[in-house]
Amino acid sequence: MTDLSATPPPSESSVKWKPLPAIERRVFGVLIEKGKTTPDQYPMSLNGLVAGCNQKSNRYPQMELDADQIQEALDRLRALGAVAEVQGGSRVPRYRHFAYEWLGVNKTELAVMAELLLRGTQTEGDLRGRAGRMEPIADVAALRPVLDAMKAKGLVLSLTPVGRGHTVTHKLYEPRELEKQRAEFAGQSGPEEHVPMYSSQATGSSTATDSSTPLGSSSGTSAAARGVNTTAHGAHAPHGPITQHSGSAPSSSNAASSARELETVRQEFNSLQSEMQTLRSEVRQLKSDLSDLSSAFEQSEQTVRSLKDALGG
Repeated sequence: MTDLSATPPPSESSVKWKPLPAIERRVFGVLIEKGKTTPDQYPMSLNGLVAGCNQKSNRYPQMELDADQIQEALDRLRALGAVAEVQGGSRVPRYRHFAYEWLGVNKTELAVMAELLLRGTQTEGDLRGRAGRMEPIADVAALRPVLDAMKAKGLVLSLTPVGRGHTVTHKLYEPRELEKQRAEFAGQSGPEEHVPMYSSQATGSSTATDSSTPLGSSSGTSAAARGVNTTAHGAHAPHGPITQHSGSAPSSSNAASSARELETVRQEFNSLQSEMQTLRSEVRQLKSDLSDLSSAFEQSEQTVRSLKDALGG
C-alpha cells in the first residue's frame, strides 16, 4: 500500500492547525505514527484506530476509548481538514491524515509532533529516542534545530531552560490545558532567575537588598547602623564629636567576600531547582515507560486485528 504519510509539506501560508481536545489529539497522533511505522496498514480502519489509541505502549495518558468516541473525533478532524476518509475498493472505511498540510511541517518535525501528541510533555532526550523510531535523529544536538524550527512555527513550547533536562511540549493543547502545563513547570527558570538576598546588620535590623547592591553600601545600611553621630551641626552632641565607631561597618574586603558567598548560595539554589525539575521529569517518564513492557503483546494484538479487518473486507 502506498505510504500516504510521505506527502511533502506545503507553504506556511496554508497552515490551518488549531488546538484540539484530548481524544482528537490521540487519534491524530496515532494516524501520524502508524503512517510512518506501519505504512502497509495505512490508511487506517476504525478498528485499527481503536487499537492504536488504546495501546499500552508509547501512550500517555492511557485511554480506553470506544469506536463511537473515535468516530466522533474523526468527524471533527475531518471538519477541520486534518483528516480524510479514503475511498477505495474495501467496504471498510479507512482514514488518513493531512498533518503535513495542516501543521506545515517536514518529515522530522512531524515525527516529533506525533510523539508529543501521543505522550505529551517530554525531555529532549526522551523525545529524541522516541521520534527516532519514525525518522532518523542522530542525537539531542540534531534534535535542537528541529525544535527551534517548530518553536518558530508556534507548534512547540519550552517549559524549562535549554540544557540538561530541557522539557518541551506541543501547543495543540486547548488553552486551559496549556496553562496547566505551564503552571506545572512554573518557577523552573534556571540560573538566570533572580533570587533576592538578605543581610542582617550589627544593629539587629534585617534589610532586603538586591543582589546588585553590595553589602555595606550606604543605600542598604542606615546611618545608625554605620555608627555615625547624626546630631545637627552646631548642637551639643550627647556623645561628643561626630565619630566613626571602630569596627561598626564591614571593611570593603569583608563586604566583597559576603557578596561572593551569597552569590554562590544563589547559584547552588538555582542548580538544585534545576536538578529537582530534571528528577521530576525523569520520574514522570519512568512511570509512563513501565507500560512499554507490554509493547510486543500490543503489536501482535494490533496485527491480528488488522488481519481480521483485511479478511472481513
